[in-house]
Amino acid sequence: MSSKKKKRTSMMSGAGLVRFFEEVEAKVSISPYQLIFIAILFAVAVLVLGYLAPVLVP
Repeated sequence: MSSKKKKRTSMMSGAGLVRFFEEVEAKVSISPYQLIFIAILFAVAVLVLGYLAPVLVP
């Protein structure tokens, strides 16, 4: 092997098409703790709304 790392290229990148998704940076960053808090808050809101306005099933 040469001193440079050999990288396998797909046919598209070999043909000159650029793979843009490799350079995408996230616009919004949410920590795992924030995500769990939001999920719990959403679940509690659904339960409270279900208690306050029950759905009538015929």
